[in-house]
Amino acid sequence: MAKAGAASKVAASGTKKSATTRQALVDSTIATLRDEGFSGASARAISERAGLNQGLVFYHFGSVVNLLLAALDAVSEARMEKYSAAIAQVSSASEIMSIATQIFQDDLDTGYVTVLVEMIAGASSTPGLGAEVATRIGPWFTFAKDALDKTFGDSPIAALMPSGDVAYSVVALYLGLEMLTHLNGDREPALKLFAHAQQMVVLLGALSAFAPTVPPAST
Repeated sequence: MAKAGAASKVAASGTKKSATTRQALVDSTIATLRDEGFSGASARAISERAGLNQGLVFYHFGSVVNLLLAALDAVSEARMEKYSAAIAQVSSASEIMSIATQIFQDDLDTGYVTVLVEMIAGASSTPGLGAEVATRIGPWFTFAKDALDKTFGDSPIAALMPSGDVAYSVVALYLGLEMLTHLNGDREPALKLFAHAQQMVVLLGALSAFAPTVPPAST
């Protein structure tokens, strides 16, 4: 029994060490994509930044591409958790625009925008990567749709603009703004657009208050 217990401890220690190594490689990959770009995110560059043997990249992930996708997953999961909690607190369209503006600035400040932009850029030269990146963007359409449904609900605005269609436009516009801001290094034009959008949302909310309501059908 003692030997079995010792073996169990060794296995647990090995599992913990493996998880620590994987996390170190993922963290290093995020930093490498942010600082060196997709072209600089080689197994050697990533492992050297992490202070690990290059062979561990392939041992734990099978390929550099799989490690890059794991890094993108980690970024997406962190963003989704943080922003879902923020959206859960909003109760008006104006508040959701404020949250969207903060999300945009946080993405720029943390470098998460750069990670996504570099992965999209790398997809053009790496077979199969584009589909994988697109799959990881998919949940953000659902996130945007849920936020719109929560905010506008059964209002006249919701009837005029299906949330699914609007969500697609919102995500596409958001990604475009992130990419442009990443390229030119100036976030002010995008922030001005967010400010204009917030004013428009307030105006639409005011107009919806005067929109005629459809009376329930008589039975």
